Amino acid sequence: MSLANELEKRGFIHQISGPSLAEIVDGEQRTIYHGIDPTADSAHAGNMVLWMLLRHLAQAGHKIIFLVGGGTGMIGDPKPDTERELKEPTAVAENVTKLKNQAERFFTGYDIEFVDNLQWLGELKLIDFLRDIGKHYTVNELIKKDAIATRLTSDTGLSYTEFAYPLLQGYDYLQLFETKGCTIQVGGSDQWGNIISGVELVRRKVQAEVYAITTPLIVDKSTGKKFGKSEGNAVWLDPEKTSPYQFYQFWLNVSDDSVIEHLKRFTFLPLVEIDQIAQNHEMEPGARVAQKALAFAVTTLVHGTEAAEASLKVSNILFGGEITELTLEEQNVLQANAPTTVVMLDTDIVSVLVESGLATSKREARTFLEAGAVSLGGQKATLETVLTEALFTNRIAILKRGKKQLCVLTLK
Repeated sequence: MSLANELEKRGFIHQISGPSLAEIVDGEQRTIYHGIDPTADSAHAGNMVLWMLLRHLAQAGHKIIFLVGGGTGMIGDPKPDTERELKEPTAVAENVTKLKNQAERFFTGYDIEFVDNLQWLGELKLIDFLRDIGKHYTVNELIKKDAIATRLTSDTGLSYTEFAYPLLQGYDYLQLFETKGCTIQVGGSDQWGNIISGVELVRRKVQAEVYAITTPLIVDKSTGKKFGKSEGNAVWLDPEKTSPYQFYQFWLNVSDDSVIEHLKRFTFLPLVEIDQIAQNHEMEPGARVAQKALAFAVTTLVHGTEAAEASLKVSNILFGGEITELTLEEQNVLQANAPTTVVMLDTDIVSVLVESGLATSKREARTFLEAGAVSLGGQKATLETVLTEALFTNRIAILKRGKKQLCVLTLK
């Protein structure tokens, strides 16, 4: 299967400039760039679709340039509804470093070069820029761009600082074309206008043809919101911001109508294997085989096999299984992601239910026990149950009330 066909089947392609995707990516080896502004100190799940696309392109032999926008990040791409907060230069610089380190880990082993556009944007002289670059843009073209057009008709208005952003991104493309031989820029579909501004600048300035490729925005079909920090639903790649277990749970809870699309874009599982998973999922959706495959594969990709296995094991324990032998890391994951209560041996079960918050009073606790709704260490608890070492594994036990309410008990 050709690279162009693979990318289209996986759902990576939304728009392209040029004759066809095959002519752009299946012929000569090219230098391709993608830019990310350091508006946060971590990438999120919404960024991952582009990072996955870059890895597919790198695997096919294309050279990748990853641009972290230390210059454009000082301004920020115009948002359609509000003006971006201008960050302090020191904060931007810190974000640049963190994003670069994060991307380097994700792209370990690939032919990729990292650049910061502050290197050239920081050296620009205003008069020279207006004469050499600004003259290739018309206000008529700029005000047609979606975010700019929306802001011009809103009460928020649009500052000249934000209005000039497409010129800076276009200049990035020209700079990378002239210095690195870059002929393709990839970005999200919401960046189409900015990317095309670079394509047009290169054509007008040096009479050369370069190309644009955009990916579709990833939308949570159950809510209609895109994956992104501006939507308030960001799932970060930084384990300090979103733990590997929380990351795993996010993918495990993807809706049925999105999961196969996500398997194609966010994993390197062969398409034939994904088709088989889709068939199994359709036959028995309650088993959630597709979500489980997705969660394990993406968590492995971002956080490593050990973290993925720990997240899987803890998830199984918390949602139906019982504790088996746990590594220290798995114990930490379990205790960090479930309600936990420290208890002493020989404590009666009624008191433990109240201490753990699974019952609001001893009377309620007795009611739950009489109804057979409580289990401890995998065994049904009764009014006579007391805590013994036999109920614990590695000094940990799961106390459950019903199917969904639970608490991790740890021995003092």
